Amino acid sequence: MSRMTVNDRPVEFDLDPRMPLLYALREAMNLTGTKACGGMGGDGGDCGGACMVLVDGVALRSCAITLAEAEGRIITTIEGLSADRAHPVQQAMVAQQAIQCGFCTPGMVISAAALLLRNPAPTRDDIAAGIPNICRCGVYPRLIKAVEQASRVARRQERISAAPAPGISAEDAAKAVPALRVPAPE
Repeated sequence: MSRMTVNDRPVEFDLDPRMPLLYALREAMNLTGTKACGGMGGDGGDCGGACMVLVDGVALRSCAITLAEAEGRIITTIEGLSADRAHPVQQAMVAQQAIQCGFCTPGMVISAAALLLRNPAPTRDDIAAGIPNICRCGVYPRLIKAVEQASRVARRQERISAAPAPGISAEDAAKAVPALRVPAPE
């Protein structure tokens, strides 16, 4: 059993500990916001970052982390970043129209959120270096503006009108997933 906390919930996976975290999140927990990155250049870390999640607050490619390596760690997916899309990066991505097809967006949001955790006021060079994600639609100029704006929002120097809340919670979506087991409180 691999045990960890995913989006503030303790979970255990009765799956092969060599399985990439990506597939446990997508297939066992129905957290499909973390994209399977095979279409962006392959699995195993050579992807474009569409599978990015926070692992103990650090943005990492979930295709390159096994369940064994995630044991005991705190995992945050795009669904867990903010259930109502109120995170400053999510708000700024919408405000700056930094979303095209949307495939790479969750990974970029996770990378940007991690960047702002370690550097609340990044420069343009910090942003370019801190977000390694690949976007085939080319949203990079707007992405930089979005991260700059998110930084100001997080530091309470600016406000953004809220984007609409999603129609379903990740918890409701996961209710029908039989592979997910939430351990009973001890």
